[in-house]
Amino acid sequence: MEARRGVARDAGAEHGPGWAESVRGAGAGGSTSPTFSLQWQLPAESRSTRRCRPLPKAVRDALEHVHEEVVARYYGCGLVIPECLLSCRILDLGCGSGRDCYLLSQLVGEQGHVTGIDMTEGQVEVAKKHIAYHMNKFGYRKPNVEFLHGYIEKLSDAGLADESYDIVISNCVINLTPDKKAVLQEAFRVLKPGGEMYFSDVYASQRLSETIRKHRVLWGECLAGALYWRDLYSITEEVGFSPPCLVTASPITIGDKELEGIIGDCRFVSATFRLFKVPGGSRAGPGQVIYNGGIMGHERELVFDANFTFKEGEVVDVDAEMAAILQSSRFAEEFLIRAGASATAAQGNCCKRAKEKICNPFQLLEQLAAPGPACCPRGTSGPPGCC
Repeated sequence: MEARRGVARDAGAEHGPGWAESVRGAGAGGSTSPTFSLQWQLPAESRSTRRCRPLPKAVRDALEHVHEEVVARYYGCGLVIPECLLSCRILDLGCGSGRDCYLLSQLVGEQGHVTGIDMTEGQVEVAKKHIAYHMNKFGYRKPNVEFLHGYIEKLSDAGLADESYDIVISNCVINLTPDKKAVLQEAFRVLKPGGEMYFSDVYASQRLSETIRKHRVLWGECLAGALYWRDLYSITEEVGFSPPCLVTASPITIGDKELEGIIGDCRFVSATFRLFKVPGGSRAGPGQVIYNGGIMGHERELVFDANFTFKEGEVVDVDAEMAAILQSSRFAEEFLIRAGASATAAQGNCCKRAKEKICNPFQLLEQLAAPGPACCPRGTSGPPGCC
């Protein structure tokens, strides 16, 4: 479980250094659970992109330019790369050795900026060590990245100002902090109006028992700190974000009978969400939008989340929440936006169920697994086989 081993470094935030060290050993296949086999399922590319999104060529190419030590010392889960990044200011929570930061450094361009923050000083030092290498490789005259040692619950202590970033990302880190609301509050604070938090993490199908939450191996494997998915919605509302947009979901399976017995009927999923800091007064009502096309890597089609796919030049009815997001965010220039839904959408049609948003990542997995004909054209909200 190499991908999980380094993440266990943060377990000490709640339980102390001794806990973190024992978890690190267990998570690496140590004596605590020598037969443990957690699997993050990555389905075949032929499956829906709402379970596993193929990487744009620009992202694949950028990853190849990252120093091999940075890649080797990075312990995140997959890639967390949103769209439309040119000239953006991005903050990476729990950046580790800086792999995603250096990848994003290329996508935002020399006029953009990427900040990485991590509580593990050794990882931050690895990231800092390779700044000159990457700037030279990218052909930048001055660095557009910086790395800070600090806690994601206390960004102000690291000197990060209010409304200073366009995007905040996080890659399988928030589950390891005991105060998830504080992390989201800080992310909200540093985001500019219209800014986005785009992050991947582990979620549970129910609230976890104390037995699970205090289990050393399950903590090291990013399960014991998993948030009940419904609690994400309540916390984000309290913080001030727009309702979460579910992007992708992948099942997590446990390959150890003893641990399965401890977990019981609780299920886990790896899911990506996007949250927006929509300014007050932006939510005017539903609308119709047309994607102009041209976003790098998504020129003809933008899969925004599990509910909305926008094809170039195609009219799509959106609800008030999505209309406000598109109008107030960096995506505003990528769309033509008109107030009011079409008469067909207002009156209802055979695809009425298609307008019911998928919010539950476990429901998304079930719908992706269920065969059925699609009666709704892609580019509208709703999954295939919705009717």
